[in-house]
Amino acid sequence: MAQQLDGEAKEREITRLMGILELDLEEKNLLPPQRNALLAELKTHIRVVENSGPLFTPHGVQTLSRHTFDSNSMITSREAAKCLANVLLLESKTRQMFVDFGYPIKAAQRLKNDNREDELLNSRILFLLTYDTAFDFSQLFEEYQLAESINLNIIRHSKSYSKTGRRDPPTATDTQALSETLKLLFNLSQYYPRQVSTLARSAPSILKILCRTHLATPVLQPPVTYLVNALLNLSVHYDDEPQRDSDPNPYFPKPDQYCNIDRFISILDNAVRTYTEEQLETLVTPLVTLLRKVFEFAPPHVRPHMQTALLPSNAERSQPLGQSNTLASRLLRLSNSPVAPSLRESVSSLLFELSDKDASSFVRNVGYGFASGFLMTHDLPVPASATEGWSTEQSGEDVGEKLTSVEGKEINPVTGQVREMEPEAPEEDMTEEEKEREAEKLFVLFERLKATGVVSVKNPVEQAVQEGRFEELD
Repeated sequence: MAQQLDGEAKEREITRLMGILELDLEEKNLLPPQRNALLAELKTHIRVVENSGPLFTPHGVQTLSRHTFDSNSMITSREAAKCLANVLLLESKTRQMFVDFGYPIKAAQRLKNDNREDELLNSRILFLLTYDTAFDFSQLFEEYQLAESINLNIIRHSKSYSKTGRRDPPTATDTQALSETLKLLFNLSQYYPRQVSTLARSAPSILKILCRTHLATPVLQPPVTYLVNALLNLSVHYDDEPQRDSDPNPYFPKPDQYCNIDRFISILDNAVRTYTEEQLETLVTPLVTLLRKVFEFAPPHVRPHMQTALLPSNAERSQPLGQSNTLASRLLRLSNSPVAPSLRESVSSLLFELSDKDASSFVRNVGYGFASGFLMTHDLPVPASATEGWSTEQSGEDVGEKLTSVEGKEINPVTGQVREMEPEAPEEDMTEEEKEREAEKLFVLFERLKATGVVSVKNPVEQAVQEGRFEELD
């Protein structure tokens, strides 16, 4: 194993090794084992940016690119590609140098090889070119079948995932290659939307892998995270038309139309029980977004299955919604998370869409306490079933006393709890001074509610004065 160097010693050693490799390109004075050993030694020095200057020059990039793509030995090519990929990762300016030398075409051609190491290295190189370069991938799509190569590689991976488990499990290299391909697919589908229809042919294989891969603990790690992300930009429906029941759709396969949905929900359930809210903000938001897309185009008989799995059940209404340990309750709590704004918005949107985008159904399903913030920020009208509970104009009812009904049982529209299961408020003896302070707080609260204009509120103190129920004190 090569000695680990730093400082000027490291830079001198890199300069020495690159000089030998550059001369070898012209004179072919190294035997293959010698050349491979030099590249392997060089790779040990390409782990941090410091004192790696000779690698980040046009000369350095060209030398490594020529050994990668012009060598007659695939062993040499792969050793050089590992060095090149590390250089492109560590120093972004080298990516445009690589583009200017015309090597992206050769990387795309290498993706056609039925070899997982070639797939890993060249997918990583092309993925890095999607950042900080002016390279246009259109030529690779049109002339070098880049999308088809990606699809074929993912199909090859899917064959390693069987229901019976009789096949050899994927190796570490297989999993790394799949991850790099999925990352490349996601970026290309993001930046080249016209290619999505072709890349979407990978969806059946991606779904197959996601359903059959072993779920580690914690669950949101490669390749699961990359499988979910890759699906985000791929069409849930085909030909830009809503899915018809008679059309084949990989998201809702005929043998078991719930299998993919159940897998998504299982991963979500596992994740929200494992990670902190701060971690979920970045890790689980893509999965929630995917569930929203799938629900939008799910067949009519599939939608209720998702609603049952993700919305609070009536059995949870024995207490205020959001207080149990179910997935639905955890989602409700995330919809109010102060530390995960993107996830909060995404989960609230999911729950609203599961309620058929109807504000009244939304309040009935999750309670006005959880629904109010989303309705207000999206300028959606507050349903009467919720606002009437705040009005005292007609009968002087207390806040929240007006109830809605679920399956014949009255529920509190604010908390979602069945009315008959609510604990009785304890009667407390209060001094006159305490009563005055509480009255002042109530007065201020009603004045603030009225000022928002969101709900119809009449201050009970004001109403009492108008009705002559107050007497002036001497």
